[in-house]
Amino acid sequence: MISIQENLAGIRQRIVEAASRAGRDPDSVTLVAVSKKKPVTLIQEAVACGQLVFGENYLQESQEKIPALPSDIHWHFIGHIQSNKAKIVAELFDVVETVDRLKVARALEKHLAAIDKKMSVLIQVNIGREHQKSGVLPEDTAKLLEEIAGYEHLKVKGLMAMPPFFHDPEDVRPYFAEMRKLSEELQGKGVLGSGGAVELSMGMSGDFEVAIEEGATLIRVGTALFGERL
Repeated sequence: MISIQENLAGIRQRIVEAASRAGRDPDSVTLVAVSKKKPVTLIQEAVACGQLVFGENYLQESQEKIPALPSDIHWHFIGHIQSNKAKIVAELFDVVETVDRLKVARALEKHLAAIDKKMSVLIQVNIGREHQKSGVLPEDTAKLLEEIAGYEHLKVKGLMAMPPFFHDPEDVRPYFAEMRKLSEELQGKGVLGSGGAVELSMGMSGDFEVAIEEGATLIRVGTALFGERL
């Protein structure tokens, strides 16, 4: 039997310990509970334990779940975006972590303007250069940031990455470190960070502690909280 309360307490403690090892304030790390394929009842349990930031991957599922849950939940879209679905994403979500090309950014801006809504977004970087994964290549990230810098409704707050999977979290560390370095370089060029603190979304159930040690401010955790996907 899954105990959301126990799992959440354990994750929070691990966040505190990882942040402490890195000399960071644990409050600088936000847990995004990845609730894809999970029933509303489990999400409600997590909400009852104080978790109010959730990540969803699939639009059709989100359209069914979000209206059925409390309005004070902060929803992050963490799935691949098709530009023809940008209208729904703009209406449903508070943050989009997976902007990876100009076409998507332009579509989001258009639909956000139509409903007079501002949205925080992250640029998804394909840090592992994997053909099967979405994301802008590291060397092309500055150009994309420059192209969307003038948008009024879509505000870039940082970067997101899904590095290659390894069983040993230490093998992922170089990718997390490279993301931090890229973030610092982009801030140095003046194309990232003009709106305040820069977010770095990286790290999942198997490696979020290493991600925190390397600078993650958002961690996307599903399995460690809700159990294995069915």
